[in-house]
Amino acid sequence: MTDGLQRVVMMGTGRFAVPIFAALLRAFPGQVVGLVTQPSRDGGQPRGTSRLVGHPMIELAREHKVPVFQPESINTPSACAQLQQWQPDVLVVAAYGQILKPEVLAIPRWGAINVHASLLPRHRGAAPVAHAILQGDSHTGVTLIRMTAQLDAGDILAQQAIPIEPEDTTGSLEARLAELGAEMTVELLRRWAAGETLLAVPQDATQATRAPKIPKSFGLIDWSQPPEYLERFVRAMQPWPTAYTFLHQHGRPPQRWIITRLQVGPELPEGFPLLPPGTLRRDVPSVESPLAVQTGTRRLALITELQPAGKRRMTAAEFLRGHPLDASARLGPEQQM
Repeated sequence: MTDGLQRVVMMGTGRFAVPIFAALLRAFPGQVVGLVTQPSRDGGQPRGTSRLVGHPMIELAREHKVPVFQPESINTPSACAQLQQWQPDVLVVAAYGQILKPEVLAIPRWGAINVHASLLPRHRGAAPVAHAILQGDSHTGVTLIRMTAQLDAGDILAQQAIPIEPEDTTGSLEARLAELGAEMTVELLRRWAAGETLLAVPQDATQATRAPKIPKSFGLIDWSQPPEYLERFVRAMQPWPTAYTFLHQHGRPPQRWIITRLQVGPELPEGFPLLPPGTLRRDVPSVESPLAVQTGTRRLALITELQPAGKRRMTAAEFLRGHPLDASARLGPEQQM
């Protein structure tokens, strides 16, 4: 780096942020002067679509002798004072998990850069990768923006797109986006440090869409949706919060199933009536799948892989070999209406 950009502070937490932090440490040895990450909770277990609380980031920081700061809120006067002690030229923010107030954004000389996993202004918010899959987007990407107080609304400094593959889950797509984001961030900082004037393009706010945080309860499958949506839903909910449903059979308690793979099935042949969504259809001779589910349309959804509560992940055929279903079997929420 040149004398103009000597001190970088990274702010991030978890899967998406780790490759970006690692790339900064490799590209700018000795110039990354601090890491701000969320407080460690739950023994480092996964939390949310893209969070591994603290530990991978902290391990990297310790390996490179980078000071670590884990405030409950970065926006308090004491947290701002700690950040000011590092005298950052720039903040690099990726999946940090807290909104930064103007007082924080004013601390670095050159401002703050956010590495966002979508093609802004599309999918502003905490879960852009899951929402891109859920909405059926053909492409997504990474956008680097100059941060402002408004969420994900800053001017665009760089943007690159990649295709969403048919088998992508939130986890697999996020991993690819993180590597792309790492490359883009290093390139941008090198250009900035070399004295290049960066073009900042305002976002078109009229094209903005929201990608809010996904709570655990959102993973409950609504079988009344079309199977095309359900197939995307199952992929979008991995690794968090997972897509789940409950098996109901007469005289037995509901059994929770995590659905890990689902395919769009065939349409019901002429003459076969629609049954309530979630009904397991074993009355259609042309459907070979052992777990064909009635959706809200005439096209069925086919469960090909699942994980029953307390058991390993298995194919539908494997499950049925040890767990035959009776004629009353259907899927739905834990408490049936």
